[in-house]
Parts: sequence; structure tokens; C-alpha cells
Amino acid sequence: MTVLLVIAKEPLPGRVKTRLTPPFSPAQAAALAEAALADTLRAVAETPAGRRLLVLDGRPGPWLPPGFDVVPQCAGGLDERLADAFAHCSGPALLIGMDTPQVTPALLTVDFSDCDACFGPAEDGGFWALGLARPEPALLRGVPMSTPVTGAVQRERLVSAGLRVRDLPRLRDVDTAADARAVAALAPHGAFAARLADCAAGR
Repeated sequence: MTVLLVIAKEPLPGRVKTRLTPPFSPAQAAALAEAALADTLRAVAETPAGRRLLVLDGRPGPWLPPGFDVVPQCAGGLDERLADAFAHCSGPALLIGMDTPQVTPALLTVDFSDCDACFGPAEDGGFWALGLARPEPALLRGVPMSTPVTGAVQRERLVSAGLRVRDLPRLRDVDTAADARAVAALAPHGAFAARLADCAAGR
């Protein structure tokens, strides 16, 4: 079965979601990041998988549900850290981040029977998911990260390697306050939406 990977940072004030400050305080931004991570991990926990792996920068907290193996992120740029995450897998794997708390088990249940890779584009030009039937870390190394063309470059890297690519639905990452409001509206019953409402109310 597919290995599900989540790459994440420990949600500490000043280290996560800095683009949310302002309008939110560093503590509120960290609380929103923790809620987004909790929603993401819950969706992964509810998705059938051969293994669930959290690739973490920092230490686990009470937001981590049971059933996950935790490994530290390697040093280097994001491309190197994503590549290293896939290096922990020997079979089909799907990697996501912690910025799309609206994910569902249906979105995360991928089938590699007629493709070699699954690619989930993000509205900001990046990608929210990358699945590989046969993990190959070199497919990620050298891809420019956090740019408007990151997703296009990564997808072209897969195609140029001769892989059959299936596109997943386009999702919106939470980077800004506007993103937060839009994503919370898509998943109004999650921890992220509840935390955003608390922050908006000054709690």
C-alpha cells in the first residue's frame, strides 16, 4: 500500500506562518499552523496507507495522533528536504505539506495503477501533493522552491523523466490571511476553521 508522508515544522511562534503576521500575532499564527497540521494529520490518519510518516523539523507535540512514524528533516533547502523524505520509502508514496488543512481522505487515496506520478498543483504556483509509484529523490533536487513556477518546473521534471503523470485537484495553500479565510470556508468544521474564528474574535 501507499506510504503517506507529511512534511511539517513544529508550530512554534515566529517559526511558522510568518506571512500571517500581521494581522495575526506570532502566537496566533503558530496556533493556526498547529490547527492546520492537526487537520492534515487527521485526514492522513483516516486514509488507508501502508505506513504514515511525519517528516518533522522540530519535536512532536500533543497534536500528533497515534499511528505515525516520525523522522527528522535533513539539512538543506526545501528541495533537499522533500527529496530526503522520499528516500525513506521503497514503494509507492504520496507526500503532502501542512498548508492545506482542507485535504480529505478521498483526495489522499491515490491509485498508481495507470500512472507513475500524481501531482497536486497549488493555486500559488507551487504544489500541495506529489506522489511517486517508485520514489526517486533526484526528481526533486534542484527544483526552485517557493516561486510562482515551482509547480510547473516540478511537473515538467516528472514528464521529462518519462513518467505518466496524473493531476490531482488544485488546492489553495494557507499563506496569507485571505488564504486562511478561504480555506476555512472550504472546511468549516475543522480545527483550522475553529482556531481562525477564535483568532478573529481576539481569543
